[in-house]
Amino acid sequence: MVYKIRIILDAEEDIFRDLEVEQHNTLEDFHNAITQAFGFMGNEMASFYTCDQDWNQDEEIALFDMSENGSDIRLMNETLLEDILTENSPKLIYVYDFLSMWTFFVELADIVDKEDGRTYPNVLFSFGELPDAPPEKRFESKPSIEFDDNFGNYDDLDFDENWN
Repeated sequence: MVYKIRIILDAEEDIFRDLEVEQHNTLEDFHNAITQAFGFMGNEMASFYTCDQDWNQDEEIALFDMSENGSDIRLMNETLLEDILTENSPKLIYVYDFLSMWTFFVELADIVDKEDGRTYPNVLFSFGELPDAPPEKRFESKPSIEFDDNFGNYDDLDFDENWN
């Protein structure tokens, strides 16, 4: 089977690619297809994140395990596309280059039979040009948590002056 997937840049302008990828490919194969489809060099760190229907980020699936002691993080080369992207869970978030934070919304559009004579991955449709720099992220300007800033006298907080 072949997954038809739309990958949309998190930007105000419409910039996306529609790809066909075989369901048994790894997420690393899919990562390579995305970088090629958008014209990236492919030499930066990247991660996929599972998410819910409202795009709330959940579990990370990383390109490499960068922890010092080898953590339990899932890796792209060990995770099959069909195990993570399903009709019941059709969305992922993809982040490329953690310094620039190119962020993409990935959504499964359809699952079809493999066509004889076609090579996969296959770019079905390309719309919009990737900007020179990633779109600026807009975070909440007001924190969602209210802090009580009425300490009055900070001398009563028992801080040790020589704490470091």
